[in-house]
Amino acid sequence: MAIKKIYIFLSLLIFVIALGYLNRSAIVLKILPNAATKVIAADKIADLGDGMHIALCGAGGPMPSSTRSGPCVAVIANGKIFVVDVGSGSSRNLGRMGFRTGSIDRVFLTHFHSDHIDGLGELAMTRWVTGTHTEALPVFGPTGVESVVEGFNHAYGQDAVYRNAHHGDSVATLSGNGMSHKSFVVPGDGKKVTVYDQGGVTVEMFSVDHKPISPAVGYLFTYKGRTALISGDTTKNTNVELFSKNIDLLIHEALSPELLTIMSESANAAGNASGSKIFHDVLDYHTSPVEAAEIARDAQAQHLLYYHIVPPLDIPGLEAVWLQGVDEVFTHYTLGEDGTLISLPANSTEIIKIGSSL
Repeated sequence: MAIKKIYIFLSLLIFVIALGYLNRSAIVLKILPNAATKVIAADKIADLGDGMHIALCGAGGPMPSSTRSGPCVAVIANGKIFVVDVGSGSSRNLGRMGFRTGSIDRVFLTHFHSDHIDGLGELAMTRWVTGTHTEALPVFGPTGVESVVEGFNHAYGQDAVYRNAHHGDSVATLSGNGMSHKSFVVPGDGKKVTVYDQGGVTVEMFSVDHKPISPAVGYLFTYKGRTALISGDTTKNTNVELFSKNIDLLIHEALSPELLTIMSESANAAGNASGSKIFHDVLDYHTSPVEAAEIARDAQAQHLLYYHIVPPLDIPGLEAVWLQGVDEVFTHYTLGEDGTLISLPANSTEIIKIGSSL
């Protein structure tokens, strides 16, 4: 009797599953409107609470990776999103993380290497039309930012005309398209300059060493007793250590010399001389994982978040090689990937590692 009941139950279960599969389109269409409404109405910023929250919208460098897009750091504070650099794929990652690009207040650029700016056009466009903005996206950076912004504005100029013609002024008024620019003279060593100070959020710029790329800068964010510093691309730099003293979170780039040397030698053995030279040349203007850990240790930072991770670590085992020697120097770190989110609640010492939200 028991076997018969089990047989009847399994038969009914199979029937229900089969019926659901055959009617899957109708079922999806039934539940989709309510689900879509909830997703669109969701407010990820409000859910995070008061404080400063750091999200990696891009944790990689210029090489393709399945887990790390072009460099991009989003700082959420005072109900606004501030974006530092806009690598390829980063604006889409923001959407996938649940952040509305229409809520982006402004962008800060560390330097003008292509992998740090190639997502600017898409970010500005989506921010404009999804936020019904009537003013262009402000982009701050060192001297030269005006050339970058004007170039993107020109490239996206006809796109703006199309969108205005299609959606009208209520959604895409032309005054809100594109970007505006504000440049700052990079301060000397040991100094920083305030580039933003509103609503309790302060952003300060300082120089870093990415020669021959110049200017190159980093940014220090402060909000309600919490601090986070973004290094930008640089060699091990005294300014980064100086301005990271006792901060809550150091977000630092890093490149593995061991892995890049292997790549350079392998490219040479394969007859790819230009690739070999590129992999060799990048060794002299970045920071190694161990060097970034030394900065965090010596500055007595509370936590280190690695980003701009080079090379890609998509093959199992590479993460261990990349991090070799780090634990002997500094143990409070996170190896970032797209979607990594760290929360710094207001007026607290708590550091909440939420992990990847993708």
